[in-house]
Amino acid sequence: MSITREFFRHPMRTGAIAASSARLAGVMTAGLGVESAHSVVELGPGTGVFTEVLLRMLQRDAHFTAVEINTHLVQELRTRFPSLHIAEGSAEHVAAYVTMPVDVVVSGLPWTAMHAAPQAAVLNAVCEVLSPQGRFTTFAYAHTAWTPPARRFARLLRSRFAVVERTSVVWRNLPPAYVYRAALPVRSGLDRYGQPASATS
Repeated sequence: MSITREFFRHPMRTGAIAASSARLAGVMTAGLGVESAHSVVELGPGTGVFTEVLLRMLQRDAHFTAVEINTHLVQELRTRFPSLHIAEGSAEHVAAYVTMPVDVVVSGLPWTAMHAAPQAAVLNAVCEVLSPQGRFTTFAYAHTAWTPPARRFARLLRSRFAVVERTSVVWRNLPPAYVYRAALPVRSGLDRYGQPASATS
């Protein structure tokens, strides 16, 4: 399974040019309460680096759903993890793939490759499925930190969660990356573009 191959096929959808490292996977999944979670969702699992770690951490009776938009990656993930619920579709529609409030959402989505509307729509969808005490984690590449899409995403994240922290750079990754951890989703009646629903009605 090659994330590099999929990057060149669909660079705007794949985002990563190389698979995430075991070190980044460890930072991504630490301190989220995955071990006691009843429901976990992974957005953009790609080649399954985070998936494999999450499956080792989860309780046996926990619900785990992975949402991947790339058809080739979905096929390979289903072969690798035959018992896992893998939904083929957009992260914006995550609510259609889960049947209960979600305790943890882990995202490998390429935020800096998204325009403002999709960024907001996905974060709104994440907040809608998370439980009131739910946690969200994602990562971004260090070299993109000061680009407009990255800064916009950071603002959107802080507007949708009461608690947001950013880790130090994980250098043992290609490219180096940092991780966002967010908790306590704020549901404030936003529409899919991040505007108050009343303003667009």
